Amino acid sequence: MMQNMPRYPQILLFTIFTLTSIEYLQSGMIAFGAGPIMGEIGAAPEEFSLISATYACVAIAAIAKQRWFAERLGWRRFVMLSLAFFMLGAALCAVSTTYLEFMAGRVCMAMGGGTLMTSARVLVNLFPPSPKRFTGIRYFATALAVGSSSAPWLSSVAISHDSWRWIFGILIILGAVASVLALVCLPVETPARELHTESHPVLLMVLIAGTFVVLYALQRSYYDFYGDFAMLASAGVLGLMALAYFVHAMHAHKRTLLNIGSLHNTRYWSGVALFTACYTLMAATNYMLPALLQRGLGFPWEVIGQVQATGLATTVLTWAVMAVILPKKPAAKKYYLIGFTALAIFGWRIANFSPSANLWTDFVPALAAYGVFVMLVLATTAMHTFREVQHHETVFSHAQQVKNMLSQFGGSLGISLATLLLQTRTAMHYSAMNTHFVAGDPFYEQSLRQMSEAYAQTGTAQSAALASAGLAQSLTQQVTLLATLDYFWIVAAIGVIGAVVMLVQRALK
Repeated sequence: MMQNMPRYPQILLFTIFTLTSIEYLQSGMIAFGAGPIMGEIGAAPEEFSLISATYACVAIAAIAKQRWFAERLGWRRFVMLSLAFFMLGAALCAVSTTYLEFMAGRVCMAMGGGTLMTSARVLVNLFPPSPKRFTGIRYFATALAVGSSSAPWLSSVAISHDSWRWIFGILIILGAVASVLALVCLPVETPARELHTESHPVLLMVLIAGTFVVLYALQRSYYDFYGDFAMLASAGVLGLMALAYFVHAMHAHKRTLLNIGSLHNTRYWSGVALFTACYTLMAATNYMLPALLQRGLGFPWEVIGQVQATGLATTVLTWAVMAVILPKKPAAKKYYLIGFTALAIFGWRIANFSPSANLWTDFVPALAAYGVFVMLVLATTAMHTFREVQHHETVFSHAQQVKNMLSQFGGSLGISLATLLLQTRTAMHYSAMNTHFVAGDPFYEQSLRQMSEAYAQTGTAQSAALASAGLAQSLTQQVTLLATLDYFWIVAAIGVIGAVVMLVQRALK
């Protein structure tokens, strides 16, 4: 049967764009503003990563149930209900003053927002196979680029005006816009009852519990490794067993919640694995960049946001070039090779930063290389991963759900790993440098005397105490800088490994 063109196709394109933008904006803005948000709600870094793990668990459950709800509610009601939960959660986060209040808001956001990107990509297939469908993919990918590049700037504007709560105000406004667009253009029809996928509440709870336990065990591994290793290892194994049981159950039925049995091909699972790795890396990098620039180098938030937005604008430019080249030269190898090489350049340039680094001449070119990596690798993977699962609407929807469930897992894992790495390396560098921060050390005494004299010349009272406090602040800034630079050496190594693998492999042309 010939698929009809949807009503109001241009409004549908804007709906796809807005839904995708919301997902990348919310993840990018909250990762950028993690430091100020933690300070305002009184959350320690490990508590903030726990919030991220909880968000991921709820989002994964929501994505798993997406097709089930859409079949019974219709796309219009489902998307509008998702946006309602998302906006309510954003409002709760905006008015929160404690760690638990903020977590409750994030849980509510995950119930609705976790499905938005999956919905946007599946809605592209409302267009019949034609150039119009590729236009839908272009709107989807452009939203990815615009959301990723503008998130740091929007977040920095809110933070620099002492109002981090506007991060969530922006999301509420975009959610309202998306609701109006969805009301106008999305279909209300539902498939026949005999075509509905099935669900089981116990299996859903197994999925949630397994995901949370695995993420929690990983998150606590640094803090409780020596004291509770056996408990953490047991919890991790139990979580993996729960997830394995969920996957096994999905294989056992034809009309189950997620028809994983229909996704058995190497291309798909290789692409999903790469997606998960990329989202892990991107989440960790989004957490580390503000820590480097604000806490390590001391730049103000507003300037950091402007610089990051300028550097990441290459995601938009890269996609503009790819959209022209891809239809003519779709072979993936060259895009991957350039993308991972750009990642290696990004990590190497940042890892060699010094306190005298210039944001515009040193940082922007490095971040531009990172933008090239994000767009080339993600867009190329998206174009090739789903090639063999597009023959059936339900199978394609399930393929998108599985991919985005693992991406949510990767995003949470990235923040947890970045938090652990930053604290571990900070403690190590602090231990090494603190040996010189004692009375009697010639370097410490000389620096203290110079700073005391400088304060005394300005007529400031208690110049010795102020000088000591200033040196302590300088020490903290230096160890934070060294710890974040260590992370970017890891990024450079990942880029080199990825480029070498792509260079020597023969499966992709």
